[in-house]
Amino acid sequence: MKVSVIGSGYVGLVTGSCLAELGNEVVCLDIDEGKIARLRRGDVPIHEPGLASLVQGNVAAGRLRFTSDIDESVRHGTLQMIAVGTPPGEDGSADLSYVLAAARSIGSRMREYKVIVDKSTVPVGTADRVRGVIAEELALRKDPVPFSVVSNPEFLKEGAAVEDFMRPDRIVIGADDERANQLMRELYAPRQRNHERFIFMDVRSAELTKYAARTLCPAATQS
Repeated sequence: MKVSVIGSGYVGLVTGSCLAELGNEVVCLDIDEGKIARLRRGDVPIHEPGLASLVQGNVAAGRLRFTSDIDESVRHGTLQMIAVGTPPGEDGSADLSYVLAAARSIGSRMREYKVIVDKSTVPVGTADRVRGVIAEELALRKDPVPFSVVSNPEFLKEGAAVEDFMRPDRIVIGADDERANQLMRELYAPRQRNHERFIFMDVRSAELTKYAARTLCPAATQS
């Protein structure tokens, strides 16, 4: 499958390189051109066991590439995974400005059906805001392109992120339509060989799942 990952930080880089390892064609986007130049050289700025070899191997195999070109990123992936930072604001709540900016960039450029996947750690209700932003952009263009919004939270532990991604104990998918569910099932099919790992639910429940996991086991997730 063709996947674009918006944000090449910890979550984005692990997600992109692991999805490429599973056989997908992945483009990782970042607006930091210096970071993109380093990644293209195989210089991985994150110290995570196994990550550098995954990045380098999949770049060499042609399954993974890096860009700072938003048009290229939106054009490439049927699945658009938002993995940007959500730093705490002054009141301690998650700053969604980067998430919504990414959604707006997708909405202003998409020309065919896309699944927009929230990988960033976001509060409940974020998918509704992402959906609204994209709908606004499409309305401005008077272009009724169909799209879906999915919550697919990550459960990555620092120091074991690659292992967590490649051998998960569960894959949480929050979606409101079967087309998106089927594409997400296809994306993660190679991780289903031994037993069923999918947990399907509505979008808001999936958003809540990440926060519940952090509350029950604060050390279990990176972001």
